[in-house]
Amino acid sequence: GRRRRGFKRMVRRGRAGERRFKTREVCMETTKGMGRTENFLRKLHSLSGLIPVGVFLTVHTLVNSSAIWGEEAYNVAAGVMVNLPYKLFLETFVIFVPLLFHGILGIWIALKAKNNVRQYTYARNWGFFLQRLTGFVMFAFLVWHVWQTRVQAEFGVEPGFSMMADIVANPVFLALYIVGIVASMFHFANGIWTFLITWGITVTPKSQKVSKYATMGIFVVMSVIGVLAILAFA
Repeated sequence: GRRRRGFKRMVRRGRAGERRFKTREVCMETTKGMGRTENFLRKLHSLSGLIPVGVFLTVHTLVNSSAIWGEEAYNVAAGVMVNLPYKLFLETFVIFVPLLFHGILGIWIALKAKNNVRQYTYARNWGFFLQRLTGFVMFAFLVWHVWQTRVQAEFGVEPGFSMMADIVANPVFLALYIVGIVASMFHFANGIWTFLITWGITVTPKSQKVSKYATMGIFVVMSVIGVLAILAFA
């Protein structure tokens, strides 16, 4: 009896170890043969997703959330951002350049990645796959959003609550905005989790599990705020 129970425990541990090995194998990009330059670029890509891109996304979402309290509240909050000193410098080197760097390098990383969620349906595999998928969605969404807002403002359209209200008056555009917002929040939140691993901050399975719950909490909260904000314009 004791030997049999001990044998069963060994089998279970072996299977658990095999699952963890396969998860790491198919979820995380392998560093085998990765040069120092590529490794550095991947770390820089991870960092840029948090600072400044993630910071900008958070601030932008909070500013947009002021629309929940009405048109006047939003126009006041947006007016503060529009009238920031050195706005062109900040937009270029704090927003657009880091966004392009993170987006273009992210596309290159995603195209090199091997997704295998059909063979290994573990949570980390799906996280790995969804991070890449939402990255594509987020990049396309941001380009479209900038075109509809920042670029149109340069063509003479008055920026403010009415601009966004006119955009989301189209139900198709409203649906696309909701998809883009949720995808962006997942990419950001899950990116925090991978950042903590990439930079060696969460190295144990327990710390990674705790950080996973925390970052998914961030995803839910940010998604709710973002969706409520865009619905306020509608």
